[in-house]
Amino acid sequence: MNRTKSPRITHLSWGHVEIEMEGRRQRFKDVKLFPGGAREWDWRETGTSHVPGIQPADVGELLEHGAEVIVLSKGMLKRRQVRPETLEVLQGKQIPVHVLQTQEAVLLYNRLREEQPAGALLHSTC
Repeated sequence: MNRTKSPRITHLSWGHVEIEMEGRRQRFKDVKLFPGGAREWDWRETGTSHVPGIQPADVGELLEHGAEVIVLSKGMLKRRQVRPETLEVLQGKQIPVHVLQTQEAVLLYNRLREEQPAGALLHSTC
């Protein structure tokens, strides 16, 4: 079982997510967070868009890094959707998933990461 800590989110504002990991701070627009790391979430890698939303391929990297709980953000204005197949994949793997507005997602993620290996996809705009 992977017990590597997930990065902590230190700041969120429109278009910016700042994280801290191992004493270093990094800034992103949209970010993938997982145990032991983070990187820019480039939707073009999987062909994701606001509608129909987050795809199973978007959460795959989080699972590969050992996330045991996933937080998916719908954006600051809740315009990002989540495909039903994505939720089905996570449920099939018995991975708890939370789908929230971005500010709410950040608060929950920061709390969950203290308890278990957590992953998140955060969209910092619409």
